[in-house]
Parts: sequence; C-alpha cells; structure tokens
Amino acid sequence: MPNIITRRQLVAAVATGAVLVTGKTARAQSGFLRWMGRWNERVDRALFGSDRLAAELSPAETTLAEDFPSYFISDTMPLAPAGWVLKVGGLVARPATFSLEQLQQMTRTDMRVRHHCVEGWSAVAAWHGVRLRDVAEVVGADPRAPYVEFRSFDAGYWSSWDRASAWHKQTLLAYGMNGAALYPDHGAPLRVYSAVKLGYKMVKYLTEVNFLAERTGGYWEDQGYEWFGGI
Repeated sequence: MPNIITRRQLVAAVATGAVLVTGKTARAQSGFLRWMGRWNERVDRALFGSDRLAAELSPAETTLAEDFPSYFISDTMPLAPAGWVLKVGGLVARPATFSLEQLQQMTRTDMRVRHHCVEGWSAVAAWHGVRLRDVAEVVGADPRAPYVEFRSFDAGYWSSWDRASAWHKQTLLAYGMNGAALYPDHGAPLRVYSAVKLGYKMVKYLTEVNFLAERTGGYWEDQGYEWFGGI
C-alpha cells in the first residue's frame, strides 16, 4: 500500500515536523520568529541560482512507490472532476485553458531528482511533464508579473511562488511519475514539481496557474510557513 497521509495526519505531522525541524509555525507571524522567517527568506534567495540545477540521480536510487509519502488535505483522495482542464490567466496576453492531452503535446522534460519535505525526510522519483516557463511563453506571461499562484481541487489547497523559481529549468507541470501517468495519490492529473522548492510548495491536483503583480500566500504559508520555501 502507498504511504498516504490524510488531512488529520498531515496537520499533525507537518505541525510537529515544523516545530522539530524548522521552527516554522503560525507563531512565525509575529515577533522574533517573524523576523527569523524574513531572514530565512533572504538567505534562500541568496542561495538560489536560476542556472543551478539539482543533480540528476540514477534509476537505482529511485524510492519504492510504497515508500514515497503522499499528502492531501481533503478527507478522501481528491479525484479530477469531469472535464478537467488547467486554467492559465492573470497578467497574460492570451488567457487559455489546457487539456491534459494539449499539455502532453508540448515539449516534454524528464528528470529524476531528490524530493525534500519540511518534515525532514527525502525521497527520489522520476518526473515528466512540461516546463512552466514553456506554458508561460504560450500564454504570453507579462514581465510585470513577478509572482505565480497555483490552485488545486484538493480542498482549495494553493501556493504562490516567485517568478525566478517558477521559470527554473527544473520546474514542471508534471503529469507523470516513474515512467507512468501521475498517480492519483501524487496529484493526478497534473501537479507542480520542482527541484528548487520544498514539498509543501508543490501544489498537486492543479486547476489554475495565475501570473500576478503582487505576492500572495498559500495554504501552509498563511499558517506561518516560510513563503519562499527553497532548498
């Protein structure tokens, strides 16, 4: 059986992991921890490199599917609604919707990298999909949009990113994992996957991508987690 974690388990596990591993809880909204959060973000941004790539790993290093934890916040595993499409909008020249088949017709990118969770564990999987930067080019994302927001059908889970991380070569809209179609427990039919962010930033069950002029938050970020969330 895959290692699936439901909403109640996720809240308990991530809250515990945040305290033990990062100290990033809702208290980070004020006082010393808020200052530390801002300091952490400055460090994250300083360490980030738009041309720096995470190491590609060998197939022998791939984590067994049943040992790769899976998270969602809905009470039961989210399943794609009938007629699912990805809506892409905001500050773009050509707002559009994409079916899974249309995304699969775009240039495919594959990578096998290590996944890092805020709780402290890591795992390895191969991912494939279309680079977000390629989708941004199709819709004509405005250079005046320094932020990107991702929304899902997983009980409204969402997150927002900085443009540089979203445009990174290893940031995908992934529709496949370990050589197969994306598994329902890992975000089917489409999820964000990147080698430059912690797991809570990678929105699963994706429904919308919006290019924005102003920074917004996210499901966990609004509860005190670091907004940048880089690795």
